[in-house]
Amino acid sequence: MKTGTLRQILLITDGCSNQGEDPVAMAALAYEQGITINVIGVMDQDIIDERGMQEIEDIAMAGKGVSQIVYATQLSQTVQMVTRKAMTQTLQGLVNKELQHILGGSKTVEDLPPEKRGEVMEVVDELGETAQLEVLILVDMSASMKQKLPTVKEALLDLSLSLNARSGGNRFAVFVFPGKKNDVEKLLDWTPNLSDLTKAFSKLITGGITPTGPAIREALSYFQKKRSLRSLLSRDDESFFEESV
Repeated sequence: MKTGTLRQILLITDGCSNQGEDPVAMAALAYEQGITINVIGVMDQDIIDERGMQEIEDIAMAGKGVSQIVYATQLSQTVQMVTRKAMTQTLQGLVNKELQHILGGSKTVEDLPPEKRGEVMEVVDELGETAQLEVLILVDMSASMKQKLPTVKEALLDLSLSLNARSGGNRFAVFVFPGKKNDVEKLLDWTPNLSDLTKAFSKLITGGITPTGPAIREALSYFQKKRSLRSLLSRDDESFFEESV
């Protein structure tokens, strides 16, 4: 089974969007383009806006990804868990589509006999270790995130170390919003590891607005730019998912 490249956007935020496009609509557009959106809401002192919590869930639901609300101290473990869970979810969705194509009807992994289901999930686990992975990380830089940024940085470094233990290749990019001059700013270009974040994060300045929708739109545009460049360099089939969960 050919998997190509798993493409994810990982959104880390603690509040409500208040600038630009509707982030839920942008998340739905991402899914149409084969990109899963996962959202982590970072709580501080047990307080988070209820509207913000709902938005986090809605964005992940529209982007067919995973959402999780966490305390800042649990962020590192959660970032890894959400990324891997979304990989498994995407792969299982692809397997289900293969089953429906082979068996007809609306068969899914859950409909298989227990022994067959176990075999299929072993394949899903193996694909999760070997598939190519691209994660574009969006970090909320609104004023309320200022004290959480060191924790975010450490969580992303841990994510890089964890995923690089896989046999499949990884590529990460990091954008922040708002940026110094624009709603969204590229912090780190595609790279197999996130160690360069250490210097970049110390220079960041938090701002007052939360342009989540524009951040997702910019992330989609960045995926498309890379894809267009590949099509110029090679006429081979591009290894991107056209389908997602």
